[in-house]
Amino acid sequence: MADQHILILLSDHTAGEILARATLRPAGFQVTVEKDPDTTWELIKAQIPNLLIIDDGLPERWGVDWISSLLERFPGLPIILLAKHESSLTPVEALRMGIMDYLPLPVQANDILNRIRHTLERARRWKDWLQIEAQRNTKSLKMQLDELKTLGKIGRSVTASLDLDSVLETVVDAAVEITNAEEGSLLLLDEISGELYMRASRNFQDDFVRKFRLPIHDTLAGEVLRTGKPAILDEKTPQKIKTSYLVHTLIYVPLTVKGRVIGVLGVDNRTNRSTFNEHQLTLISAMADYAAIAIENAILFTRTEIELNKLETILKTIEDGVIVASLNGELALVNRTARIAFGLLDEEYVVGKPVKEIFQNQDLLEIFDHHNHQGPYRNEITLEDGRIFNAQLTPIPDVDLVAVIMQDITQLKELNKIKSDFVNTVSHDLRSPLTAIVGYVDLITRTGSLNDQQHEYIRRVQMSVKDITELINDLLDLGRIEAGLDTRFEILNFTPIINEVIDGLGNRLAQKGMTVHLDISDDLTQVLGNPLRLRQMVTNLVVNALEYTQPGGRIEIILSHERDQVILQVKDSGIGIPPNDQPFIFDKFFRANNVQTDSVGTGLGLAIVKSIVENHQGRIWVDSKLEEGSSFTVVLPLSTPN
Repeated sequence: MADQHILILLSDHTAGEILARATLRPAGFQVTVEKDPDTTWELIKAQIPNLLIIDDGLPERWGVDWISSLLERFPGLPIILLAKHESSLTPVEALRMGIMDYLPLPVQANDILNRIRHTLERARRWKDWLQIEAQRNTKSLKMQLDELKTLGKIGRSVTASLDLDSVLETVVDAAVEITNAEEGSLLLLDEISGELYMRASRNFQDDFVRKFRLPIHDTLAGEVLRTGKPAILDEKTPQKIKTSYLVHTLIYVPLTVKGRVIGVLGVDNRTNRSTFNEHQLTLISAMADYAAIAIENAILFTRTEIELNKLETILKTIEDGVIVASLNGELALVNRTARIAFGLLDEEYVVGKPVKEIFQNQDLLEIFDHHNHQGPYRNEITLEDGRIFNAQLTPIPDVDLVAVIMQDITQLKELNKIKSDFVNTVSHDLRSPLTAIVGYVDLITRTGSLNDQQHEYIRRVQMSVKDITELINDLLDLGRIEAGLDTRFEILNFTPIINEVIDGLGNRLAQKGMTVHLDISDDLTQVLGNPLRLRQMVTNLVVNALEYTQPGGRIEIILSHERDQVILQVKDSGIGIPPNDQPFIFDKFFRANNVQTDSVGTGLGLAIVKSIVENHQGRIWVDSKLEEGSSFTVVLPLSTPN
């Protein structure tokens, strides 16, 4: 008993010394006698003794509460309480506190020695039981920890790898290890044959795996596949789940992707008769979920890769140039046509670089400057080799990108020039015959009296000649503007031009009951331009609004300037322009499909406006909604001292 240490704390310190010297030390115990409870507490903290002997005669502040605190701090400490006859602490109360033995005083030396030995034996058995329970709990916790680690490993494999074979092999290996099974397999449904084949396995022969085919009818795996419910097989007699081998015990769980069972994960024992339990079934089900996620990820990745390859092929082979950039101006894509157009090498890496760093073409950069525009924005790009592209910038708000699609219209431009030259020539040649027709019609009225029907015929001839003359004049005007023959430019104020146009159209506006609202900036808005052409531009825009707005409608003219630009907006509350027609509204002879057939007009008014704007180094675009009206915006540069 040399290793048994007893600590004594009695109110009568001398009695404690006598007990140690006369009884305990001769019995082979190591004994420490203390008279101060605080020192006793520190000794116990430093090294817990095998037994503490204490009486109930200590001062009040070291009484019952002190003992209770001591047991709360050191619950495994065995205590024998020596109680006086007048003790206020009963044996039942002492045992409830956690005191192991209660010994009333006075007591014989042999009695106290026997009680000490009995208490130490009880403490030893209690300690041994605690150790056994701790080992059992530790083993259980370790097993649970290993299971969690295995599931975590599979989870990381699913999220970190796109190699489906590797992930599925990991799942099957983990399923075998975590259940201590002999074999594992992952079966997938062959959509063509309707049979299950082995996609991943553990402890199966390679040749067997290659040839393995399992029908889904009259088989346990097929039943799991059809019902979507797991199955446990636990038989003393081996069961044939496939004609080529027998098993004693087996677990099958379904692999479910988007509500559809696509396969089965299983573990089995062929020779070992160990059974599987519900806990193992739960673990295998969790692994099956991981396998299903891996399969779904692989399917999605394959589909995405296929679609990306298709898109890449389309973008490479398409004849149109495509440039995609983020809203902050960083390139996301430049296809081969665009690279060739701007002299970029195929291997030159441009993704992520600023648009302004890669491209120097001012027309293209100007288009990207309009990425905040709500709708599509069109402009023409002229390359150094003389080619001309029609470019449209389209915002893609769902992914915060903008795309510029470029179409080579060089040939169309050349054809348009040939057509314009032809029209100008013909227009000039038509003027003389028309003048002659007008003259002879006037002479008819002077050669004699005419009846009413003849007068009506002459009036119709005059109206037709007038319409043709207006068309020819518009064509000639358009030809002169496009040819750049208007060279008389001067610095002028835009405001008087607008007022003159409104005054000149006053009667037509009044006849239709139109309301005109002017919002003109007080600041001086001077531009460098041809006054006749600018007046013609404003007139055509206002007449266009007048023609396609219902009686009693509203026209709003806004004139302002921002930085070095003058901005003119003509808005109406008319019928609007169909979205499919808006890209062509400035083309020659084009009229929207919602315009009534009896509506007057040559289809050249807006084409003339666009030519005038471009001849003044400006830009024009339209925003329109059906039955809500249209808004034409013209931007011209402010005049500068240069």
